[in-house]
Amino acid sequence: MDMQRVDMYLMTNSKYFPQEKVPYIKEKLMSFDDNRFMMASSTELKDPTTLLIISILIGSLGVDRFMLGETGLGIAKLLTVGGCGIWTIIDWFSVQKRTREQNFNKIMAIM
Repeated sequence: MDMQRVDMYLMTNSKYFPQEKVPYIKEKLMSFDDNRFMMASSTELKDPTTLLIISILIGSLGVDRFMLGETGLGIAKLLTVGGCGIWTIIDWFSVQKRTREQNFNKIMAIM
């Protein structure tokens, strides 16, 4: 794989992944053929900052959990109004990390 394409991909998308895993992603992308690289490039990644804003504004309704694909937890959070607010506050501090991990797992699934 062309080093320049991989570097360009990482420059534009590194904010979507855990920083400690970016070198591993780079190594894997370098081993991809063109088809797999195109699949990785076209994979939809969720923006951690957007999910944090959603979590702050309407997280007590479980919308952040629904957006992460955690339907069961989203329903539980909705029915308990964010665990009486406690669960909502905890999610404010963890939603970005969970989003980055989910994005990393999406890219790893291509491999």
